[in-house]
Amino acid sequence: MSTLTLASDPRDAAAVEAVEAHHAQLAGQLAGRVAMLLDAADRDPAAADRARAGLVAFCDRELLPHAAAEESALYPAAHRTAEARLLVDGMLAEHRRIGALVEALRAPLTPARAAADARALQVLFEEHLDKENDLVLPLIAAAPDVSLAGLLAGMHELLGGHEESGGTGRDGEEGGCGGGCACGETDAGEAPELDVREVPHAIRHATVFGALEAVPAGRSMVLVAPHDPLPLLAQIEQRTSGAFAVEYLERGPQAWRLRLTHR
Repeated sequence: MSTLTLASDPRDAAAVEAVEAHHAQLAGQLAGRVAMLLDAADRDPAAADRARAGLVAFCDRELLPHAAAEESALYPAAHRTAEARLLVDGMLAEHRRIGALVEALRAPLTPARAAADARALQVLFEEHLDKENDLVLPLIAAAPDVSLAGLLAGMHELLGGHEESGGTGRDGEEGGCGGGCACGETDAGEAPELDVREVPHAIRHATVFGALEAVPAGRSMVLVAPHDPLPLLAQIEQRTSGAFAVEYLERGPQAWRLRLTHR
């Protein structure tokens, strides 16, 4: 939670932290999926189309329900305050633009067009979350006549905690590969590379989780990290229970490169 956020109740302060943590998770997972699509668009149209379809499934499962929950639980309370009314109107307009980008991604697209729309969605969503964290949540949390914790009670779409334990095979692919991924091919030269050294620490692990969810069975992803990612590997194992084999390709000192193969 921002150190500038003043909550009228300790429960509201905890609710702000929970929402911000879920925002970081969503932003990271979206960033990872978009990274996989951008990489595939440059080298493999079929893989790019699979990444596009998986991105849309993620939006249907996570991003769009999150936006709908905000409109039902958060925005009405903020809209009743004079200082937030125009802000909320703008946030609602951004929801419509986010929805329009998801709709545009539903249709089969050229890799370049899918990559452009996906990147636009990522940028818009991240900016939208920044406004919610820095403007909307503090306004509601500071209002003495509004209980943010009460507004969010049971709202898993806003607080998180409803994700399935596994991190793969949730986008409708049959057997995790969609029937067309040439399972068994793990050529490192064909594996997409995700370099997280420049990814903000707050969303780094979530970015990797999102990227791994876009890797079909029999394929690999090369992870580039600034240190030996042992805690991350432990979390991956906890989430996916043996779904990924790990091979170190480089062990520092500037970078650690690992190939993660979806069994």
